[in-house]
Amino acid sequence: MTNTNREWILAERPVGEPDTACFDLQETDVPTHGPGELLVRTRYLSVDPYMRGRMRDSKSYAEPWDVGDTLRGGIVGEVVESESDEYHEGDLVTGEGTWGDYSVLDTDEVVPVDPSVADPEAYLGVLGMPGRTAYFGLLEVGEPKPGDTVVVSGAAGAVGSVVGQIAKRNGCHVVGFAGSDEKTAWLTDDLGFDTAINYKTTDDYRAALEDAAPGGVDVYFDNVGGPITDAVFTKLNLDARVAVCGQIAHYNDEKLPTGPRKLPQLIAPRAKVQGLLVSDFSTRFAEASERLSRWVASGELDHRETIVEGLENAPDAFLGLFEGDNIGKQVVQVSSPAGDDPR
Repeated sequence: MTNTNREWILAERPVGEPDTACFDLQETDVPTHGPGELLVRTRYLSVDPYMRGRMRDSKSYAEPWDVGDTLRGGIVGEVVESESDEYHEGDLVTGEGTWGDYSVLDTDEVVPVDPSVADPEAYLGVLGMPGRTAYFGLLEVGEPKPGDTVVVSGAAGAVGSVVGQIAKRNGCHVVGFAGSDEKTAWLTDDLGFDTAINYKTTDDYRAALEDAAPGGVDVYFDNVGGPITDAVFTKLNLDARVAVCGQIAHYNDEKLPTGPRKLPQLIAPRAKVQGLLVSDFSTRFAEASERLSRWVASGELDHRETIVEGLENAPDAFLGLFEGDNIGKQVVQVSSPAGDDPR
């Protein structure tokens, strides 16, 4: 094991769209660990849209990073040293670590990774936070019923792709918005969506929705915001449910556009709009993980990861989320399964 550790820090706060100047890769000592802790070599690192909010100097549902802070996120890694009877050298675990080669994790805050269920990187996607977000966001907030029409924005992402498949399991008609023909083909051909709309080649979202969901929309799972959401709001049925999971279309806006007022469109359908934080369901994570693992292991739930190789490319992987580079979950491979030095 090397004696040095590379870590990404927040070098400066972005104004508008972030760029690589916001990140600085520093070399430090490998962190030390104490009783009940694990020293973990990062194998895969998660980059997620919510991290953009942590780069702001303002209140958010996730604590902001200070300039100079080491960036943090979900990781899958290999235990290289353990001060716990629960985990041993060579075990694979997942938890929140740093954007670095090595992290110290508390045994109370990690869960084991079982490669017999799925490849380790899936534990940052369908079997991790995004999968649980989809599970609770759709079933508890969206409350789908058989025969409902469910529309998902950002449908080819880590959350949206799982939402659509769970909706199909519940007997729903599912429509997804995604940003390329490759993505829309994946949604319909592999994941079972009934219709997928390429928003980058569609001029009229309302007309596209009229074709895809002529009976209106019962459940809208919103990962994006912007003009897609404006269009969906005009198609909401009586007692429609809207789960607001993300608004990536606005994360880099310096000033949020006001646009047409949309609240009057909720009156006639008596629609419910509810924000979603997966942490609200933390006491039920085991339930979601058990079901998602069973569906993945049986082949009933498909998933895909876009893997960017090299810790040095983590900022580019993160910035690529805002360009729609990923299909499924975007992850960074930091080290190899063979346990080679991460460099």
